[in-house]
Amino acid sequence: MELTHLNYQGSPIDDATTLEKLPTDLRGFLEEINGFIQFSGGLHIRGACKSPDWHFLAEVWFGSLALTKLYPAINNRDIPFGQDALGDQFILRGKVVHRLMGETGEVISLNCEFFEFLQSAQNDPQEYLELNPLIQFHNEGGALEPGQLLSAYPPFCVDQGKSGVSLKAIPTVERIRFLADCAAQISNLPDGTGIKVIVSN
Repeated sequence: MELTHLNYQGSPIDDATTLEKLPTDLRGFLEEINGFIQFSGGLHIRGACKSPDWHFLAEVWFGSLALTKLYPAINNRDIPFGQDALGDQFILRGKVVHRLMGETGEVISLNCEFFEFLQSAQNDPQEYLELNPLIQFHNEGGALEPGQLLSAYPPFCVDQGKSGVSLKAIPTVERIRFLADCAAQISNLPDGTGIKVIVSN
C-alpha cells in the first residue's frame, strides 16, 4: 500500500512487549513503518515506541492515558491504534475497526478490517476521515504540528457547533482528557438536553 502526504514517521520499534500483543496485520504493518501522521494531521497511526509519549500506542492502551480508564465503552481488548485530527479514536475490536467519538463516548463500527481502513483513508481522506474542520483550520492560517490535535469550540455534539466552530491546536494529551471529561458529563443526558459549556483557564 502506498502512503502519501506523510508529515511524521515514528522512530524505530523499542517496545517489543506491546508489539507482541498486536494482531498479525497491525504488527506486520508497524514492523514496516512504526506509525505515522498523514494529511497534515488528519490521520495518526500510533507506533510501538516509547518516545514521544503522544505516539506511544501502549500509553493509550495500558498507560496513564488508557482509554479504558476514560471511556466505559472501551475494554482492554480494544486496541486504540490511531486517531483523527480532532481526537476521535480508531479502535481495533477483534478484526474490525471502530471509531470512538471523543465528545460523546459512542463507539461506531466502520465495518472494515485494518488494511481496508487504511486503503479507504488513502482513497478519499477528506470524506472518509471527515477532514473539513482541519481544512478550515488550514484555510484560517493554522498548522497542526506532530503531538497536537484540534480543539473545537463549541463542541460539535451541541447544536451551536453545527453552525460553526472556533478551532485551535492544543497538545494531544490535553485534548484527549478534555474529550473524555466532556463525554463523561453528557453521556447520560437525553437527546435535546440543554447544556452550558464553561471554559476554564
